[in-house]
Amino acid sequence: MSSTLAGWLQALALVGALALCYRPLGDHIANLLTTGKHLRVERGLYKVVGVDPEADQRWSVYLRSVLAFSAVSILFLYALIRLQTHLLLSLGVPEMEAHQAWNTAISFTANTNWQSYSGESAMGHLVQMAGLAVQNFVSAAVGIAVVATLIRGFTRNRTDRVGNFWVDLTRINLRLLLPIAVLFALVLAASGVVQNFHGFHEVATLTGGQQAIPGGPVASQEVIKLLGTNGGGFFNANSAHPFENPNGFSNLLEVFLLLLIPFALPRTFGKMVGDHRQGYAIVAVMGLFWVASVALITFFESQHAGVASQAAGAGMEGKEQRFGIAASSLFAASTTLTSTGAVNSFHDSYSPFGGGLTVFNMMLGEIAPGGTGSGLYGMLILAIVAVFVAGLMVGRTPEYLGKKLGGREMKFASLYILTTPTLVLVGTGVAMALPDQRAGMLNTGAHGFSEVLYAFTSASNNNGSAFAGITVNTAWYDTALGLCMVLGRFLPMVFVLALAGALAQQQPVPATPGTLPTHKPLFVGLLSGVILIVVGLTYFPALALGPIAEGLH
Repeated sequence: MSSTLAGWLQALALVGALALCYRPLGDHIANLLTTGKHLRVERGLYKVVGVDPEADQRWSVYLRSVLAFSAVSILFLYALIRLQTHLLLSLGVPEMEAHQAWNTAISFTANTNWQSYSGESAMGHLVQMAGLAVQNFVSAAVGIAVVATLIRGFTRNRTDRVGNFWVDLTRINLRLLLPIAVLFALVLAASGVVQNFHGFHEVATLTGGQQAIPGGPVASQEVIKLLGTNGGGFFNANSAHPFENPNGFSNLLEVFLLLLIPFALPRTFGKMVGDHRQGYAIVAVMGLFWVASVALITFFESQHAGVASQAAGAGMEGKEQRFGIAASSLFAASTTLTSTGAVNSFHDSYSPFGGGLTVFNMMLGEIAPGGTGSGLYGMLILAIVAVFVAGLMVGRTPEYLGKKLGGREMKFASLYILTTPTLVLVGTGVAMALPDQRAGMLNTGAHGFSEVLYAFTSASNNNGSAFAGITVNTAWYDTALGLCMVLGRFLPMVFVLALAGALAQQQPVPATPGTLPTHKPLFVGLLSGVILIVVGLTYFPALALGPIAEGLH
């Protein structure tokens, strides 16, 4: 069997597994977000922290809860990292510098998991478990909680209440993330992923030398890093490391985990709004972009221009032999179309157009299917824009799911769309204007520019992957990328929650013959076009200076 055929069979198996989980998992998430029943353990937690689970919040109060919880998380994780040399299971790792600790604390709280350090040599086991892994759970839950408020904005009428953040956060963790994480951590451990509390072991190599082999609680962190679309690796090589991703089965399972919840959430959306066809339309757009990205990246990475490149197998540079081109491309497309950022190959070594597509995937806003929660609310914002554009074409007030889209709603949607490109393009421009920061590029010319563009795109879109050819562990980059991560995560949430509040206050309007049907192929095509034109073309000049220029050289 050829590697190409094997790769497509893996993709088909992945699609089948996701399709089987779409309905039951999507319905389960909808039920936990709408039920009035509280588990006994949940009631105990509410009592301890002083939360009234029956009290819904206004969108502004919900927002303050999100920001306060995230701010405390950043401070706690920063302190834990800075003090880790004095804690148990520190393994004797040196103290992390303040600017790098700041960057890391924001990174994991913002669901970005950008790493300017080597995990096995910079973090002790306690910080990995009590700090990083915990944030992998709660940051993913925050994203799902925020999209739940936007859906409630469509389903609730003439109210200023959009839910209770503390109830949503607790339920998502206890009823969704934790059970799946425990189950698949056992599966990963059984497939060969390391799970222990060992430190470094000195072993003899085949050449007679000595090598320090690290251990640690890897499987338990690996599963939530993928399930929560986080992406931070226990080891520096991330999912290319054999202790994190030992074989073809674990590789396919890891791709399945990072796509599982984002692809199930459209079903949740359809169930909560009372029309499953709306969910099918959204998941169709997500699926189209995902299939196109996988196919194109695989195609570009399989092409070896020139006799010398063909003989050397240049497409395998930066890829693991145990995965090959097809499985590496599948992982690369999936991780950049979600906000995961995990890698099983190094995108810096990809072909210009293959690597450029990984950047473009993030520039789309990581909506196909996107991060846990963030992908769906990003897609719904673009759906609102698509409906608005259609309304302008026919000269009538646009409506989406019975809610009118006026000036207030479109301002929030526009600000959401403009936030990330502003961070990416301004950050990249400033970095390229400073000689000291240009010196951090491993390569010159178009590829060097792509390294910087990738870094700011990844940070601002809360992805966390990197081209790996740029030196980012400097005070300037740690600070600048940290600002992009925190603003790129929480500013869009402000506009999403404000939009949810505005929609919830409206009285629904009945559908008329002039109402755009948002569950048919026409809307799928319209939404796909809006994504490519409104979002994709925003970055075209920057892409032309980087991967496109390199590919045409």
